[in-house]
Amino acid sequence: MSHIPTQAQQTATASVQEWLRDFDAALQAQDIERVLSLFGDECYWRDFLTFTWNLKTCEGKDDIQDMLNATLTNIQPSNWQLEGEATQNGDVYDAWFTFETAVASGKGYLRLKEGKCWTLLTTMQALNDYPEQCNHHRPKGAEHGANKQRETWLEAREREEAELGYTQQPYCVIIGGGQGGIGLGARLRQLGVPTIIIERNERAGDSWRNRYKSLCLHDPVWYDHLPYIPFPDNWPVFTPKDKVGDWLEMYTKVMELNYWSSTECQNASYDEAAGEWVVKVKRHGEEVTLRPKQLVMATGMSGMPNVPTFPGAENFEGEQQHSSQHSGPDAYKGKKCVIVGSNNSAHDIAAALWEHDADVTMLQRSSTHIVKSDSLMEEVLGPLYSEEAVASGLTHEKADLVFASIPYKVLPDFQRPAFEAIKKRDAEFYQKLEDAGFMLDFGDDESGLFLKYLRRGSGYYIDVGACDLVASGDIKLRSGVGIEHINPHSITLTDGSELDADLIVYATGYGSMNGWAARLISQEVADKVGKCWGLGSDTTKDPGPWEGELRNMWKPTQQEALWFHGGNLHQSRHYSRYLALQLKARMEGLDTPVYGLQPVHHRA
Repeated sequence: MSHIPTQAQQTATASVQEWLRDFDAALQAQDIERVLSLFGDECYWRDFLTFTWNLKTCEGKDDIQDMLNATLTNIQPSNWQLEGEATQNGDVYDAWFTFETAVASGKGYLRLKEGKCWTLLTTMQALNDYPEQCNHHRPKGAEHGANKQRETWLEAREREEAELGYTQQPYCVIIGGGQGGIGLGARLRQLGVPTIIIERNERAGDSWRNRYKSLCLHDPVWYDHLPYIPFPDNWPVFTPKDKVGDWLEMYTKVMELNYWSSTECQNASYDEAAGEWVVKVKRHGEEVTLRPKQLVMATGMSGMPNVPTFPGAENFEGEQQHSSQHSGPDAYKGKKCVIVGSNNSAHDIAAALWEHDADVTMLQRSSTHIVKSDSLMEEVLGPLYSEEAVASGLTHEKADLVFASIPYKVLPDFQRPAFEAIKKRDAEFYQKLEDAGFMLDFGDDESGLFLKYLRRGSGYYIDVGACDLVASGDIKLRSGVGIEHINPHSITLTDGSELDADLIVYATGYGSMNGWAARLISQEVADKVGKCWGLGSDTTKDPGPWEGELRNMWKPTQQEALWFHGGNLHQSRHYSRYLALQLKARMEGLDTPVYGLQPVHHRA
C-alpha cells in the first residue's frame, strides 16, 4: 500500500519547498539581505565544511550575515532540493534536503517556525571530483586479460606495506590506533589518502582489551557502528570490551589500513619551510622518521590520565593505580579497596571488586549525574538509536545528522524534558541513593548527560547495577570529603577520619587532549592550540566564553596541519567523515579558506 501524505505533511512539505526555492534563488543572486529575511529572529546555522571549511555554528542574523559576506562568492551553492516529505512537530516543520556547492555535494536538515528558518544544518557529504571508492566507484578487484607483469591483490598490499613510511611518505599520520584512529583511517583509505596509523599496543583493539575486566560499552549498539561496516544484527546491545577489541582488529585488517602496531611516537615537530611534519617513531625497536603533510592526534578524547598527588602517597605500601591501569578485581579478594571518584569507571571497578569479595569504599568528592541505562535508552537515545528507530527508516547516518542539527546553544532545551521524565520515572531510585549519602546532580542547568559529556567529558555514570550496591551499603560510600594524607596502610580524610587501604584506584578522569600535543610536540604548540573539548558554557569545568562548537575537535586548529580526533564511537564515526574530507581536499590542492578559525581562550 502506498503512503499517502497527511494534510499536515502536505502543508509542511509545501512550506519547506517554498522556503528552499526562495533560499536557493537568494543565494544564487548573492542577495544576502533576502537570505536573512528567510530566517527568524532566533536562528542558527550550523555548517560542516560546505560554506566555512570548518565546523561552525552561526547564531543569529548578524553571525549569518558575516559568514555569507566572507564565503558566498567562493562557495556557489545551488540546487537546494527537499528530500522526502517534510514533517510537522508541534509548531515546527522539519525536513531533509540536498544541495551542491562548486566542489561538493551536501545534505542538511531544516526546521521552520512560522515560515522562517529556526535551525539549519548544512554538511558536506562528498567532494565532486574525488568520490569515495565505494558503490559506483568501488575497485574492480580482479584484473581481466593477460598480463606478464600481473600483480595480485596480496602482492600489491605487501608492496604498499613495505614502501609506505620508507620509500614513500604518507600524506597523513594518525597518532593513536583506537576506534578514532581506525575509523578515520578507514575514511581516508576510501578517499585514497596515503595514511599510517601509529599505535603503541601490540594489536589493534588492545586499548580496549587492556582495560579492567568488567568493562562493557554503556552506549547501545545502534549508536556505536563504525563507518562502512555496521555491527551485524545479532550483535549484543552493550558490547563487552574484548569483543570491541576483536571487532577493531578485524576491521583494521578488512579495511586494509596501514596500521603500525608496537610503534611509539617519540616526538614530532612542524617544518614550516617544507610544510610538513617530522615525526620520529620507534617501530619494533627500529627508529623511523616519517614526513607527513598532516598530523592527527587520535589519542582519545580523554587525553592524559589525571593522577592527583596527595601528601604521603610515596610511602603507601599497598597498590596505587589510575583507573586506566586497573586490570580487574581478581587479585583483591578480602582486600580493602578505596576508589577515588564516583563516575563511570569508579562504579564499574567498585562493582567488579565487590563481586570478587573485596571490601570496597567509594570516595565521592563532588556530585555526580546518574542515569539508569534503561531510562537513558528509552527516554533519550531510543527515538534516534534503537531497533524501533531503524524500523522507522532512521539509519544511524540519518540519526547522526538529526542529532547534529540541534545547535549546542539550544540542546539543553531539547534535553531537559527527557531528563525531567527520567527524574519522575526513577524518583524512588534517586531517593535511595540520596538516603545513602550519594551526592546527585543533573548538570548545572538540569540538562543531563549529553551536555555534561560535551561540556567537560566527565561527571556522570550510566547505571548498569552498581548504584544498587551503593544504595544498599555493599559498596561503602564516603561523600563530600577529600584526601588529607596517605599513610603506609591507610588514608586520612579531610574530616579527620581514617580508611584502611590495600589498594587505591584513582578514577579521577583525564586531562585535555592537548596534553599529548605538549608531550609529543611541545608545550608551545599545545598552548598555541589551546584546550580541546568543551563548549565554553561557563558551567563547572567548562569555562566561558561561549564557543558554540567543541574546542579544536575535527576541524582546523591554530597550528597549521595539526588536527584532533576523538570522542565516543558515535562521534568518531560521524565526525571522521568531515575530518577526512578536509584532509583529502588539502591533499588535492583544493582551495579551503577557513571561516571562523577558533581563537584560543584556555590553554589546558
